[in-house]
Amino acid sequence: MHSERRPAIPLPGQESVWDYPRPPRIEPNTERIRIYLGGELILDTTDSLRVLETSHPPAYYLPRSEFRPGALEPAPGSSFCEFKGPAKYLTVRGGGEVREKAAWFYPNPVAAYAALLDRVAVYPGRMDYCEVEGERVRPQAGGYYGGWITGRVTGPFKGGPGSLGW
Repeated sequence: MHSERRPAIPLPGQESVWDYPRPPRIEPNTERIRIYLGGELILDTTDSLRVLETSHPPAYYLPRSEFRPGALEPAPGSSFCEFKGPAKYLTVRGGGEVREKAAWFYPNPVAAYAALLDRVAVYPGRMDYCEVEGERVRPQAGGYYGGWITGRVTGPFKGGPGSLGW
């Protein structure tokens, strides 16, 4: 294995993203998630789904209904996930800040990922900050990926320099 891809040995209480499956697994999660934008709390929930995929930190899918009213609006563009299907983007608003294409969702996920219906994933690096159980999240590198890095997970993570072919 190329040295940059050598999985770190997880410490007690940690998960290695190299133990996550492909295709991705959905895991219900009750940790408290908070998202801030423009100095404003735009989401506070204990209802999330973690999507776990080999070499990626978890992406958190959050109930659309739990975002502050007016925080989400349609944005141009779309993408396609080989597992989940076609995705659409959302502009996120909070505290006078506007971040176009800062979130995405699957309007019609494939059957195996039906649990993602009516849920939204946010790029943590586009927000002021995101928290999981009070811990500030570090965004997954690479711009395209939306993983949330906390002390709970260890890598290396896809998205950084030299990881394109992983």
